[in-house]
Amino acid sequence: MNQLKTVILLAALSGLLVVLGGYLGGKNGATLALVIALVMNFGSYWFSDKIVLSMYHAQEVTESEAPDLYNLIRELTRNAGLPMPKVYIIPDESPNAFATGRNPEHAAVAVTEGILRILNRDELAGVIGHELGHVKNRDILIQTVAATIGAAITYLAQFGFLFGGRSSDDREGGGSFLGSLMMMILAPLAAAVIQMAISRSREYIADDTGAKICGHPLWLASALGKLQKGVERVPMQAEQATAHMFIVSPFFGSGMSNLFSTHPPIENRIERLEKMAGY
Repeated sequence: MNQLKTVILLAALSGLLVVLGGYLGGKNGATLALVIALVMNFGSYWFSDKIVLSMYHAQEVTESEAPDLYNLIRELTRNAGLPMPKVYIIPDESPNAFATGRNPEHAAVAVTEGILRILNRDELAGVIGHELGHVKNRDILIQTVAATIGAAITYLAQFGFLFGGRSSDDREGGGSFLGSLMMMILAPLAAAVIQMAISRSREYIADDTGAKICGHPLWLASALGKLQKGVERVPMQAEQATAHMFIVSPFFGSGMSNLFSTHPPIENRIERLEKMAGY
């Protein structure tokens, strides 16, 4: 169901770009906005591992430096049928983790020092399984596609504000100035809502995949409960643009509504995992 939801949401995002492009910038305007967004976002996609890992000062570790963590990731990677990713530790006491890389052959899994302190081995296996689920499902690519279309919509709206959009004589079916203004304001907002919905659907799918990789849904459920409390106690200084990458939102307590949250409510995720375990 969540895979279907992702397809529908991506189609809705693409449709919004087509409608806005036709209304404000015409075919040429929409194409220009999409090209700019492609260059920006797929440049980030290609170097995503280096950019994000550097942003959070992640340090690569070897098997001799972190044998327990390294061996656990290697075991779960075999379960998932994936190549061994690079392993990183982030010097941050806020408990969290993420995976990055443009494909399974260039993947990296990063965990914070904080998460290593509060989770036992089984719970950490649930978290690593979730992150490998993102790698297996190629969620970095899916999120990049969504971000590219969303950025194109935003650029179109900005073009409209700067240049007044197409004149009503050029616009098919006419269209008032007020209508153009509303499109310029509401379209980027709608795009952001759809992007957040895509992110939430991918988290559910990674939970499902991760539970299968580690073999015990309750391990991940227990970890999520601890992480929610841990992040509330020690918030992370994270960038909004990368919030969707973490296993739990680094912005607990920020007051953001669920509509604009990159993650589903923890309670819902735990409930789904418990149902997977037969509870």
